[in-house]
Amino acid sequence: MKLKLGIPKGSLENATIDLFRRAGFHISTSSRSYFPAIDDPEIECMLIRAQEMARYVEDGILDAGLTGRDWIQENEADVKAVADLIYAKQSFGKVRWVLAVPEASGFASVRDLEGKIIATELVATTKRYIAAHGVTAKVEFSWGATEVKPPVLADAIVEVTETGSSLRANKLKIIDTVIESNTQFIANHAAWADPAKRRKLEDIQMLLEGAINALGKVGLMLNVHRDNLKAVLGVLPALKRPTISNLSDEDWLAVNTILDELSVREIIPRLKQAGAQGIVEYPLNKIVL
Repeated sequence: MKLKLGIPKGSLENATIDLFRRAGFHISTSSRSYFPAIDDPEIECMLIRAQEMARYVEDGILDAGLTGRDWIQENEADVKAVADLIYAKQSFGKVRWVLAVPEASGFASVRDLEGKIIATELVATTKRYIAAHGVTAKVEFSWGATEVKPPVLADAIVEVTETGSSLRANKLKIIDTVIESNTQFIANHAAWADPAKRRKLEDIQMLLEGAINALGKVGLMLNVHRDNLKAVLGVLPALKRPTISNLSDEDWLAVNTILDELSVREIIPRLKQAGAQGIVEYPLNKIVL
């Protein structure tokens, strides 16, 4: 059994390969090849642009792949959504396709764009969006550098953003969100119906979701005297339930927990003050729930 798996080429490529590494799969790419090597004999990888991924999965050229929900919707592809994977090229969150106009313009809503020109890579979705608002405008496909087109080459744009910083740098303001999107693990319906491929897909899904769950988290273990246990637990976040176990010295206990990475720098000094000793912070690759 060989599972043909599409890896998104472009902005999501590095983040996806890193996610697979955390999940336990090592993918090696080469600038000369669109067929990365992977250390799993049951998987064959191919680099495909996220914009085209859903179409190739729908047609069965690929058994499965990772792409954005935005491109599945744009292509109106009939595929099996195996899992939502909330990660992007810069963050662990979703991305937005937004309607943006020059800051100096008088445009305040989509209705102000009647008869205007909108540049975007997400043409079909944008056309459906403006039609739903009763607006008639010209939607032009943009090959890139969309942010620099207003006001000379277009009156407005629909562009993807995580933070909005690129739009602000080009003196654009957001006036509406067209759609939100996140990465999805998708499969061809025939591959999903095949018992061997489905089992492999479900294994990959579990490992990828475990890697997503571990993003931004670290493990923390420490030793504490029984007399100081209450004080140490008082430092840890209230909703966390640490594992507490006995040490060879009956007066001492081991405490193990998982925390948000950004909170640890504040918590470790407080733990030390509360009597914790032998504090060890360690990275996590997967948290399988």
